[in-house]
Amino acid sequence: MKDIPPHQDRRLDRRLPLGCPAFIALRSGERADATCIEIGVGGMTLHAAYVPARNEIIDVAVLGPQGSPTPDRPPLITKLEVLRCNALGDGRYEIGGRIVRVVD
Repeated sequence: MKDIPPHQDRRLDRRLPLGCPAFIALRSGERADATCIEIGVGGMTLHAAYVPARNEIIDVAVLGPQGSPTPDRPPLITKLEVLRCNALGDGRYEIGGRIVRVVD
């Protein structure tokens, strides 16, 4: 068996690498900047300086790629159930979750 992190073994859907800007809408009305590292039908992975609780449902907006030919395209807005959160070592965290609902 290959050396694959355990969270990848459980994925049923293919994920596509993105690297798009995103943000997490906090309950306080503020937002935490993030980067959407990858996305798939069932979930996404973010890098952010925000630490959510396990099973917390967070509102995430994923913007189009920098330099996109359609810059006026609205962001993808989802509700994400947090399944994991790991420190990256530079003040940011890798947040992996399941898309509960696409809002817009």
